[in-house]
Amino acid sequence: MTYESVTFTSGDATCDAWHFSGAGDELATEAGRPVVVMAHGLAGTKDSGLEPFAVGLAKAGLDVLAFDYRGFGASGGSPRQVVSMAGQLEDYRAAMTTAARLPGVDPQRLVLWGVSLAGGHVLAAAAHRDDVAAVVSLTPLVDGLAAGRHAMAHHKPSAMLRSTLAGVRSRVASPVMMPVVARPGELGALTLEGCLEDYLAIAGPTWRNEIDAAVGLELGGHRPAKQAAHVRAPMLVQIADFDRSAPPHAAAKAAFDARAEVRHYPCDHFDVYPGKDWFEPALTHQVDFLTRHLGGGRPQL
Repeated sequence: MTYESVTFTSGDATCDAWHFSGAGDELATEAGRPVVVMAHGLAGTKDSGLEPFAVGLAKAGLDVLAFDYRGFGASGGSPRQVVSMAGQLEDYRAAMTTAARLPGVDPQRLVLWGVSLAGGHVLAAAAHRDDVAAVVSLTPLVDGLAAGRHAMAHHKPSAMLRSTLAGVRSRVASPVMMPVVARPGELGALTLEGCLEDYLAIAGPTWRNEIDAAVGLELGGHRPAKQAAHVRAPMLVQIADFDRSAPPHAAAKAAFDARAEVRHYPCDHFDVYPGKDWFEPALTHQVDFLTRHLGGGRPQL
């Protein structure tokens, strides 16, 4: 299945996106097909493991718009490789506006899809909206403070201290860049055993193993779980029970507040991506959830 390249403006940057047209009319109404807005996690790019999810959803009859945040991947914007929670949420909302204007789609049946960090963004983006028909949150990071405590249980204190000090230097002086993923004991945002290999296995040509070290400080104020109760649409939360990167208990609490359907997988954070054992079950559950709620028009709560 092929896609068309789409660009849209967010802030002062041009964001790059892929549009996959939905196959068939099973989920279509007179107003058009539902459309999925899809975004990646920490420093992720759309060419790093998202296409198989997009293709699977498009084959089920949903249009998909997968995009890169400003400063990452094929999108424009500067500075590069710097995570801004407010900026990414602004980009996500701009992508929603763009998706609603695509040919053949129903602008009142937006589906918000996010993995990891974007799995939290979709809570904030969906809150208080009536044009969001469904939400899919895959291995979500929904609470930065909880994630910090969770990380302390899995990382050596010396490694946490090194990355924190680098973040402070980046915030108060000149920018300090560090790897997104590195081996245990090295400086990086994700340094757990196996993270480097897992991320490199899905990394696409536009992905760079580099991120502003201040990302840890930015994550501290990331609390999209507070918006969960304000999501009006049906939601699917997919939790990796042995997730070492995004705390499962925080995801479960947010899911409860959002009255969400929950699926559990006995795996770690990266084990739901293409090439891993839990990718197919995760995608199958997404298709089943969206087909049940979007078949025949507006979702049934």
